[in-house]
Amino acid sequence: MPSFDIVNEIDLQEMDNALNQVSREIQTRFDFKGGKSEVEFNKKDEVIKILADDDMKLAAIHQILEQKMSKRDIDLRCLEYGKEEEAGGNSLRQVVSFKKGISKEIGKKITKLIKDAKLKVQAQMQDEQVRVTGKKIDDLQSVISLLKEKEVGLPLQFVNMRS
Repeated sequence: MPSFDIVNEIDLQEMDNALNQVSREIQTRFDFKGGKSEVEFNKKDEVIKILADDDMKLAAIHQILEQKMSKRDIDLRCLEYGKEEEAGGNSLRQVVSFKKGISKEIGKKITKLIKDAKLKVQAQMQDEQVRVTGKKIDDLQSVISLLKEKEVGLPLQFVNMRS
């Protein structure tokens, strides 16, 4: 029976490439000269640590980060900005984490959208993904197009299409 999975994942290599571009731009921009602003990516914990001299530089780093991510086709809805904290020397520190996986609430919302569409498919939550099965691949493709039109609050990817 044909099936596919609905997931929310981030390509960490593309994220690393985008953050390398952000770091290079911070080093070369005139308004960041002589400051301590930097961006650090911890791949193991999957968090971004931003250190900025002041509020304006922190906002500029956010803008650069979002610009570089969008150029690399990383959805900005996956970012979760932490609280701005005071760091030593009048600077600010902020931790940015990623929204990964599909929570139970959003999974229920997705399965309800699929059931309300009255397609001949079944959707069920499995860990942090939703598995959709049906008899026809056309029905599964209809589910994909339906979910691409609707806003569920997370970037969704459709993987493991099996026939």
